[in-house]
Amino acid sequence: MIRTPLLIALPAFAAIAACAPAGDMPRGPGEPRKAYMALGTEPGWTLEITPSRLNYDGDYGETKIMVPNPGAKAGLNGERYVTTRLTVDVTHGECSDGMSDRRYADTVTVIADGKTVTGCGGAILPPSELAGTNWTFVSIGGLPVAADRPTSLVFEGERLSGSAGCNRFSGSYEHKDRTLTAGPLTATEMACPGAGMTQENTFFALMRGPVSLSFPADGTLLLTGADGQTAVLKRAI
Repeated sequence: MIRTPLLIALPAFAAIAACAPAGDMPRGPGEPRKAYMALGTEPGWTLEITPSRLNYDGDYGETKIMVPNPGAKAGLNGERYVTTRLTVDVTHGECSDGMSDRRYADTVTVIADGKTVTGCGGAILPPSELAGTNWTFVSIGGLPVAADRPTSLVFEGERLSGSAGCNRFSGSYEHKDRTLTAGPLTATEMACPGAGMTQENTFFALMRGPVSLSFPADGTLLLTGADGQTAVLKRAI
């Protein structure tokens, strides 16, 4: 394989997703209200708060409680939901799930049939720094990536590397004053059948101009070029 330099500059601006009250996640005009999600470990549990119900799945799936949503009451720096079987306290403040480096907007305490568990919920916060993060592509140029083509974008120390579906690329990067500059990058030169080559070409075209970074509340990374082209990535655990 031949490796050739790709001189790509990646100016970017980081935007931090805003926190939202429990049960009222950010939404655009006309969009339905989204569910509020929380989770915890040891034992594993999840909680979904919709406008009509509280759905709790605890003890690694052994305990399931579904009750009508009683409405949120003001709590200590957050909200409280009280039912016969479930009491939920949402406290706004940064929370780590303890199993990964993900950070969430809220700490959530659930009392389910008398048993108390604590975890995290709400918006997934952006990473404190890019170094040490690992991402996979969800879509490039508005199209879902090919399921049969592994993709990645890894920031390790002062270097980045990855694949947009065909060739491997790598190089140095600098993140300073809300600007990310990468390169010079090198990449292998393989011809890939199907969608892999197409999505890779779209990604490299995106990276030739200024690229803004934003972190939606669902924890994804959104890259947007000057021409409006986008790439969406999700964290790899």
